[in-house]
Amino acid sequence: MKGSVGALGEFGLIRELTSRISGTPAVRLGPGDDAAVVAAPDRRVVASTDILVEGSHFRRDWSTAYDVGRKAAAQNLADIAAMGATPSAVLLGLVVPAELPATWPVELMDGIRDECQVAGAGVAGGDVVRGDSIIVSITALGDLAGREPVTRTGARPGDLVAVTGWLGWSAAGHAVLSRGFRSPRAFVEAHRRPEPPYPAGPAGAALGATAMTDVSDGLIADLGHIAQGSKVRIDIESAALDMPAQMNDIGSAVGVDPLHWVLTGGEDHAIVATFPPETKLPARWRVIGEVLPSRGRGAVPGPGGAAPPRITVDGAPWEKAGGWDHFAG
Repeated sequence: MKGSVGALGEFGLIRELTSRISGTPAVRLGPGDDAAVVAAPDRRVVASTDILVEGSHFRRDWSTAYDVGRKAAAQNLADIAAMGATPSAVLLGLVVPAELPATWPVELMDGIRDECQVAGAGVAGGDVVRGDSIIVSITALGDLAGREPVTRTGARPGDLVAVTGWLGWSAAGHAVLSRGFRSPRAFVEAHRRPEPPYPAGPAGAALGATAMTDVSDGLIADLGHIAQGSKVRIDIESAALDMPAQMNDIGSAVGVDPLHWVLTGGEDHAIVATFPPETKLPARWRVIGEVLPSRGRGAVPGPGGAAPPRITVDGAPWEKAGGWDHFAG
């Protein structure tokens, strides 16, 4: 496709974007009317939204428009799965400059569509407007299929902590790209296009998960949300964490302990959950820790006798940054 978004015009762009969309049973009425109609068999809808801003969440010299589309959809659809729900539909909000090549938003839509197909969802509609920079906003919807949502507030002392999916791969890929390299390719691709384990969310709920979340901001940060919400402590066993040999090689090359990426690197969108101790977990789940009482066994008081930290690693407080914070310095 030749020309810019401005030359194509708003309605021309909308036509091009909607022409890329394929229907799904959950989307009863898609783009073309005032609003979409999405089936809600459970009579409850799980909803989540995220925003990606160029320069903060993606760079066009690192990622193609297709990559950005896959990533934008994945990080929202992972939130739906982490509630124990099945993704059903997404809505797109898109801000683009008029001079942007028209191929960019079209390829973005291809990425969103393809990631939705992986998760079993459809694109229900959205909106496009002109702006000074590229902003991609996705709202994802999902269906609980009669189950109760698995929140961050149900973890109990004695529960196992288990994870499925990759940890630290995106952060390692970011480190590679930051130094001007494009390999090892598997880690670079993990940063460009995360691969959340979507079926693991509903499966974890069926296994009796007491609390669950996706790892978007870092394992320590996201487990911290569970610990805070559930009023418990969580201890992570570092020896149980998976660090591939290539990740160790990258760490050696750039002077970073790969454990730091695994514990604090976000955007892999693995799913971490707590389960009753008697739960027989399938092989895809790796037990990495334990839920402890808020005080008592193994509790190490904070400075000045303050409450023990919510998250410890091998029984000791983690003294470094715990994960991503949009408003941190």
